[in-house]
Amino acid sequence: MKKYIKPALLILLGAFIILQFFRGTPPEVRTDNPNDIMAHEVIDAEVATLLRNACYDCHSMESNYPWYTYITPLSWWIFEHVEHGREELNFSEWASFSMKRKLHKLEEISEETMEGKMPLESYTPVHAEAQLTDEQRQLISDWALGLVEKAKGN
Repeated sequence: MKKYIKPALLILLGAFIILQFFRGTPPEVRTDNPNDIMAHEVIDAEVATLLRNACYDCHSMESNYPWYTYITPLSWWIFEHVEHGREELNFSEWASFSMKRKLHKLEEISEETMEGKMPLESYTPVHAEAQLTDEQRQLISDWALGLVEKAKGN
């Protein structure tokens, strides 16, 4: 049995090295985003910081790709998460949303944050700044629902 371990490990290492040539392409990153929510809504500094730390890597065009993002097959998983996150909500495209969509997204932000669904559990272990306390979750929820109320004229 032991005589098979070394060849098996060498085969796995070879496969891992070959996979590095097939990383995929990271989703686009832009820092100039004139339609960004930060430019179009009133957001206090603390909420803005929370959104940038806990949401923007997956839900904006301002994704930050750390070194481990470029290790295959992890790269495939991360790039897919970013693409999916942007499809669901892209803060960098906020001004292009209809009012109905904005209101719906704000309600979802409140709900997903308060239920602990966002940020994803798979994201927070390597992004300590994205780990939200109950008070921070409440702050984001209150901000989002406050914008909904303001838009509806309440």
